[in-house]
Amino acid sequence: MHRRFIAPGALAAASLLLAIPASAASVSPGAPGIGDPYYPDYGNGGYDVSHYDLRLKYRPADDRLEGTATLLARTTQELNRFNLDFLLDVSEVRVNGVKAAFRTTGEHELEITPGKTLAKNTPVTVVVRYAGVPSSEQAYGFTSWLRTPDGGVAANEPEAAWWWFPSNDHPLDKATYDVSVQVPDGTQAISNGTLQSAVSRAGWTRYNWRSNKPQASYLATLAVGRFDLTTGTTESGIPVVNAYSKDLGDHAGAARASIERTGEIADWLTGYFGPYPYNALGGYVPNTTTGYALETQTRPFYSPRQFANGSNTSVVVHEIAHQWYGNLVSVAGWKDIWINEGFARYSQWLWSEHEGEGTTRELADYAYASRPAGDPFWKVRPGDPGPDNQFHSAVYDRGALALQALREDIGDEDFFTLLKGWPKRYAHGNATVADFRRYAEEVSGRPLAALFDTWLYQPSKPGAPAAAEASLGTAKAPEQPRSWKKIAATNDVHAH
Repeated sequence: MHRRFIAPGALAAASLLLAIPASAASVSPGAPGIGDPYYPDYGNGGYDVSHYDLRLKYRPADDRLEGTATLLARTTQELNRFNLDFLLDVSEVRVNGVKAAFRTTGEHELEITPGKTLAKNTPVTVVVRYAGVPSSEQAYGFTSWLRTPDGGVAANEPEAAWWWFPSNDHPLDKATYDVSVQVPDGTQAISNGTLQSAVSRAGWTRYNWRSNKPQASYLATLAVGRFDLTTGTTESGIPVVNAYSKDLGDHAGAARASIERTGEIADWLTGYFGPYPYNALGGYVPNTTTGYALETQTRPFYSPRQFANGSNTSVVVHEIAHQWYGNLVSVAGWKDIWINEGFARYSQWLWSEHEGEGTTRELADYAYASRPAGDPFWKVRPGDPGPDNQFHSAVYDRGALALQALREDIGDEDFFTLLKGWPKRYAHGNATVADFRRYAEEVSGRPLAALFDTWLYQPSKPGAPAAAEASLGTAKAPEQPRSWKKIAATNDVHAH
């Protein structure tokens, strides 16, 4: 996990930025941050990107990446300057076909000054030519580019794009993607969405991938290496493409036994969340030394270590659940991370019940009873954990406990109506924890502010839910459900 101190002044400045009326900012340069209090310099202001076209060439031998990124955007204010988030060396920038001045500032800012001021609410085409060695670049003391023996991987949260393409790097600005990557013959390039073509010429193969639904920049992924590919379809006809590094060693069998069930798991989750929201599905396992997995859109990334102790369908459930909760409906700000992780964790509890390895009630009882009231775990507030605790186990486990408490309060009928209705209500958009509470109150017809405050915001252990009092009131501690260890192992899967 990367952790960095955010000065109180920076938080105040970000809050003020969010409060400035649009009219007051209409003639200013685009802000070098979108206004997220957790990460004041992530994302940018003044424009909205609708599409990224990335044309890349990558050499695994020396980790050199060359690229031309074309961004289709629309201004949201009059702009005489704007920023992109990026780290590699830029050789040229064009705005609407004309060369633009540029410079790098801060840790990851590419500041662009077009030849003339851009009017508000007009389309803009930005072309950035660049090159560099991603693994040699760091920001805030860390890297999100994973070097592998046969290539490299971009997969991280809350930031990964800076190492391979310039972007407005925040979930508030979703876009569609075309990713075209040229790699040496015998090497594959894996990305999101559907593979449009793979053409070999003069010792190089160009892979063309397309994501045709809005996608947050951190959910865009690239993996280059030597992979074995498998293909198939779900029962509903969604094409599935999985990729496994050829050098996974002892982890290979368990990885395949887990990820090859992706289609089955996605079909099962539609019963809870509604139709699968994209036209592609799959997963990939490169030979990395990291321990986490990530819900990269349509094709999650998995570390081999997720399968070190055998097959692990639970982590697959977690990442596929994110396709609805986190990808289809994304956070409005990073403090809303519970909407991603609490729901993905609860999906693992539902899968445990489905597989006969522990019911949601048994898992909730164990999660609640296994940590005494004085445990620092209960100090973390899942509804607003702070940037240092954004991926703390409490966001996952206490977050899932909050959902179990909500289920017991409003009843199964309303609870499962809520789970399916939420992705439909905010499809391809963004939402907050407060939005979810209001929607839960709308569905159930009950006031829920106290319940949400108790489980998501109070820095103390809540009282046991009423339905659990009998089992928790006995002297004997709840038994550990068989699925617990694999579920708990995904506590750290998104944090970097």
